[in-house]
Amino acid sequence: MVRVIYLLSLAPNLRTTLVEASLAGEPWKIPTPSGKLKKVTDRDMVDHAATLHGWAESVYRFGCAFIHLSQFHDYATRDPVAALTPGERAAMLRHLRGYHGGPARDDFTLVDVVPVLPPVFEKIRSNLDCYLRQLESGEKLDP
Repeated sequence: MVRVIYLLSLAPNLRTTLVEASLAGEPWKIPTPSGKLKKVTDRDMVDHAATLHGWAESVYRFGCAFIHLSQFHDYATRDPVAALTPGERAAMLRHLRGYHGGPARDDFTLVDVVPVLPPVFEKIRSNLDCYLRQLESGEKLDP
């Protein structure tokens, strides 16, 4: 979603260049004022998205923490939430409470997170659908 929000802020020709780079498996690069090409980092996209939609960084941080959960597949014997860093746990808790009403406990576990995941993913999906329609129609988001 952060990539789509970033694309929406760019001129159509630059959007096309970055989408073509994605399809070719190449890193995104944009011209700097001096004419050199600079690699676009996740941090660049999140920083930009946060100027347009304050919740974009929260979604990014939630996603980063959730990606770490996917590294631990044996959920029956160990709770992957316990393996998150304190910062990742705090970011996840802030996002889930701020946008989805839970979990109630500060010392939350995977069991506490599971009930709020369907609305989390539905919200992300619906926002992404909206942004993709805007991108397809050539709209631009301005700060």
